[in-house]
Amino acid sequence: MKLAPARVPAFLRDPANARVVLLFGDDAGMIRERAEALVRAVAGSLDDPFLVAELTRDQVRDLPNEAASLPLMGGRRVVRLRDATDAATDAVRAVLKGNAPALVVLEGGSLPSRSRLRTLLDAEPDGVAIGCYPEEGRALEETIRGTLQAAGVGIDPDALSWLAGQLGADRASTRAELEKLALFVGPGNRVDITAAQTCVGDLAGLSLDDALFAATAGDVATTDRALELALAEGSNAVQVLRAGIGHLQRLHRARLTMEQSGISAADATRAARPPIFYQRVGAFNRALGLWSAAALQTALAALAEAERNCKRTGWPDRTLCRNALMTISRRSAAMTRR
Repeated sequence: MKLAPARVPAFLRDPANARVVLLFGDDAGMIRERAEALVRAVAGSLDDPFLVAELTRDQVRDLPNEAASLPLMGGRRVVRLRDATDAATDAVRAVLKGNAPALVVLEGGSLPSRSRLRTLLDAEPDGVAIGCYPEEGRALEETIRGTLQAAGVGIDPDALSWLAGQLGADRASTRAELEKLALFVGPGNRVDITAAQTCVGDLAGLSLDDALFAATAGDVATTDRALELALAEGSNAVQVLRAGIGHLQRLHRARLTMEQSGISAADATRAARPPIFYQRVGAFNRALGLWSAAALQTALAALAEAERNCKRTGWPDRTLCRNALMTISRRSAAMTRR
């Protein structure tokens, strides 16, 4: 069964007659958060040994038996399978063909649209597949505003715009940063742009921010060191490439403004929304002086292609990511020598 995005929140509160739910996508934090919401909705807690069973990918063959087990103390059991892939399709099909009373929650990764597991659940009336992708735009702004409001904190429009440009790569990290920000300003107060920039860092880490700005400014050595650190600290290739795409898009918008309005790089940087963090203004200006709008468009297409390739099973995602960003950095360096 396909579930419209607008119905997801209500479904997480009450999955009703659904028997198997697949959570898949690129936002690991959102997948985990939604899985926990389903477990609590059905079992009441995450760690009830009588109502909650957790399986690893290596235990997928145990799925039908676990789903068929009856709870000793009443209620409905939840079977949670992590790292679900298409290898779980046969076990899930066996669950759906039987009359197992438990709710099976599958936590997958980035599964393609032709995934056998997704196809199976989309076609079953008591199966549901829910995509979990990084929030952006209005959806991300609503999450930021709602999380802060729940903590009794307001937010200024420019701070909201800036935060929406920094957060969103991972739901769990986004919420953690917002909770830290709420504590920083205190209940009953408002988040302004200064508080936001002081308290909240780039969720992929400052090292990734360093890598992106260094790449478009032509600092090859810094790009290499900072990128290596970002990957070592847990950033995955797709997150890095998406951050790179976002950085190039900001440069592209600013460069178009320069070419169409005849303003300087400094003026285009000052006009950028959300505002460029003051420590990055110099690197942003240098990049605007090196890259034309057409060249940035070509670089954007290259990063998008690298992201698509990273999602293909068996492809060396870190190598693809590194090559894509280092190519941009070397190209920037070559332009500085002209």
